[in-house]
Amino acid sequence: MEQFAKRQTSQLSGGQQQRVALARALAPQPKVLLLDEPLSALDYKLRKEMQIELKRLQTETGITFVFVTHDQEEALTMSDRIAVMSSGNILQVGGPREIYDTPANRFVADFIGETNFIKGKVAGIDNGSATLTLPAGATLVAPAPANAKAGDEITVMVRPEHARLASADRGEQAILSGSLANIIYFGTDTYFNVKLADGEIFTVRQQNRPGEETDRTVGDAAGITFSPGAIRVLRA
Repeated sequence: MEQFAKRQTSQLSGGQQQRVALARALAPQPKVLLLDEPLSALDYKLRKEMQIELKRLQTETGITFVFVTHDQEEALTMSDRIAVMSSGNILQVGGPREIYDTPANRFVADFIGETNFIKGKVAGIDNGSATLTLPAGATLVAPAPANAKAGDEITVMVRPEHARLASADRGEQAILSGSLANIIYFGTDTYFNVKLADGEIFTVRQQNRPGEETDRTVGDAAGITFSPGAIRVLRA
């Protein structure tokens, strides 16, 4: 930014002003730097560039950055440790992967990333494993939640990218069934919204690969499958 040295800060672009503000904050070499939604006013591409710049600066300086954001993707991208808060209470603290894959409760699961929630009941428990009944009579076996007992209502969490549309060609048995309510192409991914028998929408996210185009259309019958390791059982 040397070419802008003679300009007033107000004459700079939003991203350039952010860089000036950051330089001023780093100049005294603080032990801790609080960044309260510093990238919220930037456009998408500039925001991504500044995320990389901030991570580089934190690594080089060794200063602890406390980064406040309501953007879930940004929280996962920027953080070594995340604290999820609600109404002034800390609900979970952990690394990005821990928060994303093993959320402590439904609020954390819903706040961080996109999530499918399926209501069910505990049919029985045996040696720490719970047999769960899901809509339309589907059953799953999963690690039992703490202090769970038969008859308890639970919620099963499945991330969209951890599920897939069942394929008869691969001999896959559908765990859930419904009809395609919507197909949304995002460039890198395609989202398949499947309307289940109880009226709930379950989203499957499939990565797009060269030469692979779906022949499915809205209204088609669709089955959903996922591995036992893809689910997280939460209290209802």
